[in-house]
Amino acid sequence: MLPMTGVFMYLWLIVGFVCLIKGADFFVEGSSSVARIFKVPSVIIGLTIVAMGTSAPETAVSISAALQGANEIAVSNVVGSNFFNLLVVVGVCALMQPIHITKALVKRDYPYSIGATVLLLVFLVIGKIITGNPTLTRVDGIILLIAFAAYLSVLIRSTLIQIAVGDDEVEIEEVKSRSLPVSIGLIAIGLVGIVIGGDLVVDSATAIARVFGMSNTLIGLTIVAMGTSLPELVTSIVAAKKGEADLALGNVVGSNIFNVLLVLGISSTVRGITVQFDSVIDTVLLIAVNLVVLAIILKKKSSVGRGTGILMIAMYAVYTAYIIARNYGVLPF
Repeated sequence: MLPMTGVFMYLWLIVGFVCLIKGADFFVEGSSSVARIFKVPSVIIGLTIVAMGTSAPETAVSISAALQGANEIAVSNVVGSNFFNLLVVVGVCALMQPIHITKALVKRDYPYSIGATVLLLVFLVIGKIITGNPTLTRVDGIILLIAFAAYLSVLIRSTLIQIAVGDDEVEIEEVKSRSLPVSIGLIAIGLVGIVIGGDLVVDSATAIARVFGMSNTLIGLTIVAMGTSLPELVTSIVAAKKGEADLALGNVVGSNIFNVLLVLGISSTVRGITVQFDSVIDTVLLIAVNLVVLAIILKKKSSVGRGTGILMIAMYAVYTAYIIARNYGVLPF
């Protein structure tokens, strides 16, 4: 049993995040290489393995939290990550460079992202009505995974059609080829890192929450969510510096869909998740924020600029202030 007091809490939290992020990198590199060896098209690798890899930290943390009974972290990690991705990651990139809005994003991905979040809310409310507490059951988890498979199918099919007609909005992922033994080794190392990192983050975050009187919901929405969203933030900033900020919004929306449907789908299928009513409120707010951002996108039509970026970051600051005030009883709701 690792010591979770004093400075060790923060040390293990940092180590956990490093293990998660590097583990995800190794897993994606190894898995992509294996897929390449077996002649899987690069675009399919990018849409599946690489995309899922960015959600690996959230998956590890949420599954570990569910298994340990830290249910609030399991759900708030996903909700918090989606807030951070949409408002901070996109907001920062918009400050650096205007983000072009694609047709596929508005017509396919964004509505699916909102729909996935609404589905999560429906399941939590039904759980509240039936059991007295917001709950995600194993049946809910299976439905989320089915919805994820449906989205993935639509995504792959529409992308292949776009490629066939020569649509220049499609980005094809470059995949490094390694030998099969090396690829398998990378996958193994990546999985070990992801599992160990998930356990360390949940254990240390729970310890920090107890010391500072923070609820598991608050620490999941803030520290854990920000840490697991680092891959998306770093990737998007690097893309913006290279003049490819257009990738940020699409990547974030895709990641948010993966988080709700895949991460919570797996977590609740492994073990049913019961949370506090705060998670219902946060899910409602996430839907509201998505609708506000969608309205902005529809109004802008072509791109998201610095003014919108500032607004997004300000919205995240207001939300963070709200959940902190709620945690310490400053607000009654």
